[in-house]
This record gives sequence, structure tokens and C-alpha cells, in this order.
Amino acid sequence: MDVFIVKMGTSFRHVIFYLFLCIAIRKVSVMNETILTITGSDSTGESGVQADIQTITALGGRALTALTSITVQTTLGIQEFFDVPAHIVAGQVEAIFNDVQPQVVKVGLIRTKGVLDAVVSALEKFRPQHVIYDPTVLSARGDALVSDEVVLEIRRRLLPLCTLVVQLDQSDMHGLANRYASAVAVFLSKGASPEDAQAQAKTYINTQILRSEGLRGRSPELYHELLDAVRHSCYTNSDVHFYANKLNVSARYLAQVTKRICGKTPKMIIDEILIEEIERQLTTTEKTIQEIAYEFGFSSQAHFTKYFKKQKGIPPTKFRKQ
Repeated sequence: MDVFIVKMGTSFRHVIFYLFLCIAIRKVSVMNETILTITGSDSTGESGVQADIQTITALGGRALTALTSITVQTTLGIQEFFDVPAHIVAGQVEAIFNDVQPQVVKVGLIRTKGVLDAVVSALEKFRPQHVIYDPTVLSARGDALVSDEVVLEIRRRLLPLCTLVVQLDQSDMHGLANRYASAVAVFLSKGASPEDAQAQAKTYINTQILRSEGLRGRSPELYHELLDAVRHSCYTNSDVHFYANKLNVSARYLAQVTKRICGKTPKMIIDEILIEEIERQLTTTEKTIQEIAYEFGFSSQAHFTKYFKKQKGIPPTKFRKQ
């Protein structure tokens, strides 16, 4: 809280002047530590605008935002994108500059030429003191997020406007380039030189690494739950959506889990377990091929034989004899 002392005999006009002066000083101080982040959304909070807001706020800055893309995302990766229309991005950025006039801007995910045009036009028009660019062109899993064409345009048009471009290889900071760039932006807003801002940001990020292990999903547990469910229900169900619904997840997320853990699709896992059970029936019981086919829900012996031969390379009768 700002405190000022009014001496005896001070006129009311002077009191009002001092009051407005304190408000103005506080407003300038807040504006000097205000950072506009222009980037995409990460619903896990590990990256994107959510991570920017966390870092900027933790370091005492004020985060303003302009969203460029919205993702459907889990701890295993991005499932889908919605790129915000360029005129909406332009409107967000211009509204902030018209009203607050931030002097430090952090730029992250830009996926379309239209959005790039909007961002570059705003930076050229309003000329903030510092622009930090975090080249968000690959996901944490190595998937391409931005086309080669847009990357070339970013290099040609955006990079010349930047105070600092964060290097993609931040291996000594465990891949936390996004939060590092946000921290640099805060220290620049506090008056640090680019060199000092980078040094302070690196120190901050390294201390955060020691305190946090990051967000952990439930994929290992879900994988084992899938195996148990398939073993229990493979006699009656071989459909991926059945097991996804049983585990209360989407089929897409289930596929991400199995690919991450064992490199296989859910359908491959279902087929493997189903074939194991069929082999056990063929080798340890006296049931006919037709009986086994109907027991596992096949519509006919011919359908069962075709499926088994596709999986094992030989028909079930020959497998049984071997």
C-alpha cells in the first residue's frame, strides 16, 4: 500500500495532486512489468499460455494473453488443433496494445500465415521494447506443429523484430524453453539487460526443476486395466470402442496410451490376447473348431478360420495338428 504524509496546512489541491501521483507511479510500475504472451493453449497446463501465465505471475509480472490456437491435448500429446482466425488474433493483440501498451511481448505458437501477418503487423505498428520468440514448431513428442512454409516466413519476417530467440536445444534445462522464455520476458520487464535476463531466467528454471516432477497421467495404470479387461471379455467383444467405453476414455486416448507404452494399437493388443485364448482352447480341449468359433463370438466356422489364418498364417485345424 502506498503511504504519504500530509503536513499541516497542505491545501486540498495538493492532497489530490499527491494522491494522483501515487496512483500514476503504481500504474507505471505495473505497466512496466506487464508481458503480452501470444501463443497457443495447452489444456494440460504444461506449456502454452497456461505455463506462461504461471511463470509470469510467479515472478511478479502481469500476464496479458492473445490466443493463436486451441488444442485438444493430454499428457501423451496433442490430439487436435483449432487455429484461431487471424482477424480474431489481430483483434486481441491490438486491443491490448491500445489499452495497456505492454513493452515486452513473448511469442510462441504461430501455425498459419494469416496469424503471422497479424502478429508481425502489430509488432511493426506498436514497436514494443522487447520481443522474445520461443520457436514452438515441434511438440514435446517430436511431432511437427508448424508447416515448413510458415517456418520460413517466421524466419524472414518475425525474427528480425525479436530481441531474443530462444534456442530449441535447451537440453540443460530439460526442455523447459517455454517457461524459460516467459521468465526472460519478466526480467526484461523489470529492467534487466538481455544477458542478465537470460542468466536470471536460467537460474529460476533450474530451481523449478528441482521442485517439480511435472504432470503425470494415468497411462500405465490404464494400460494394465485394458489388458485385464480384454482377457476378461475377449470371448464376447473384440471392438476397441467397447473397451474404451468400459475404461471411460476415448478410443483416441486409448490408442495414444498403447502406442506410448508398447508401440501397438489397441486392436493389435485385443487380437493378440484373443489369439492366445483361442490357441489355448485348440491345444488343451477336445472342442471342435465350430464350437470354439461360436464360443468366441464368430458368426461362422469359415469366418473364424479366415481370422485365425490371418493372424497365425495357418488354419486352426493345421495349428491343432502341429
